[in-house]
Formats: sequence, C-alpha cells, structure tokens
Amino acid sequence: MDRKLEGKVIVIIGGTAGIGLSAAKACIEAGARVVAAGRDEERAEAARSELGERARVLAGDACLSGTAGSAIELAAREFGGFHGLYHVAGGSGRKLGDGPLHEITDGGWEETLRLNLTSLFYSNRAAIREFLRRGTGGSILNMASVLGFSPAPRHFATHAYAAAKAAVIGLTRSAAAHYAPQNIRFNAIAPALVETKMASRAAGDAAILQYLRTKQPLEGGRLGQASDLDAAAIYFLSDDSRYATGQVLAVDGGWSVSEGQHAE
Repeated sequence: MDRKLEGKVIVIIGGTAGIGLSAAKACIEAGARVVAAGRDEERAEAARSELGERARVLAGDACLSGTAGSAIELAAREFGGFHGLYHVAGGSGRKLGDGPLHEITDGGWEETLRLNLTSLFYSNRAAIREFLRRGTGGSILNMASVLGFSPAPRHFATHAYAAAKAAVIGLTRSAAAHYAPQNIRFNAIAPALVETKMASRAAGDAAILQYLRTKQPLEGGRLGQASDLDAAAIYFLSDDSRYATGQVLAVDGGWSVSEGQHAE
C-alpha cells in the first residue's frame, strides 16, 4: 500500500478488533502513527502486540464520554499531533432487545443507540474540539451501515440499529456542512455484512448466506472482509480526499443496488 498517511496521526475508536484493527494495520502500513481504543482489555493487549511500536493502544469504553478525548490526548502526547479520527465502535443490539419496531424493548432502544450513536457523538465531539483548538483542519470518518438506507426486512429487522446508522449519516452530513470552512471533513463508510464477531449469527445461517449470494453478489456473493474497507478508510483519512466532505461511501458488495433473492 502507498504511504498516503505518512506523517499523519490517526485515532481509531474501536480499533482493537475486526474492522477497526484491520484499519489500524492498514494505516500503519500507509505511514501513519495510530492510537487504537477498544473496551476489552484482553483484545487491547493483543492489539498492542500486533500493531507494534508505531501504535499506542488504550483500553476504554467508547460509550463513556471521556474515552475518545483520552485517546486524542494520548496521540498528541506520544506522537505530537492529531490529524484524523475513524470511529468504528458499535455493534448489534439484537441481544439487548433490538428487533422489529413492535418488539423493541425500552432498554434495547436505549442501549443500541448508546452503542452505535452516542459513542460516535462523543468521539466526533472530542475530535472537532481538538481540530478547532489546533486550527489545522482534519478528517473525521464514521462507520455507518447500508441498513441506514437500504433495509432487508426478512433477515435484518433491527430497527434501532438501522435508526442509529441513519442518524450517523445525518450527523456526518450536517457536521460536514458546518465545519467545511475550517477545512474539517466529515465522511462515512457504509458496509453491508462483514465477517466479524457481530456477523456470527448471519454467517451461521444457511438461509441468510443464500440470500447474501444475491444481495451482495460481487465476488461470488461472499461476505465482506474487514480488509475490504481499508482502502476507503485510507482515502478518507488521507489528503487524497481533501476536496471531499459529507460523503457516504457504500462498500457493500452490491447490496444497495441488488434485490436479493429468498429461497422459498
């Protein structure tokens, strides 16, 4: 990979596993120094070993308002700067009480939004405050989902999650418009189903896998891999995207332009 992030310091919230860890490795390969934050101490320790000396790893819950600020402070202290934030942290609320609207519990709604939207609000707010303080501009990249604008009602009816991801897009675009004069860019990536721990339910369901072969048909209808998102992340975090803001890029194997066929 080209060293498009040479000299950049990038903070990745949710950077110790799955999509975030893959992005952290790619950012380092592209020349960046990285601070990766994740809530699980065991995963954080493993990430320290994997990422090496060009990274610092912080164990902290993204749903707590101070975690992102601590990660940004660590980046400035250890690497002397802060140029980009990538918010990946989030997850399914299915086990928390998310589902079709008529079945969502009060707790399921609140916890799913806290996990996927409030955590992102905290990180984006911390980043924008630091960029404004520095007066240097910068890039904020958020993790959305195709479910925020392209539903799949039979197999993926988690409406609190979809609402949270639609709100991520709304926040990203609204903030992009407001902060463009300060050269602070906000963009989002919207993946379809990616093979991570969150996708284990779907990956183990034969009917869903059959559906996905026609719903995200690129490359034989396979599940996405975390690494499929890395090039897009590098683009948005690098100066290559210096003239792009308020954009939502679907990296989805064709999900958002395909019907998807159900085996009856």
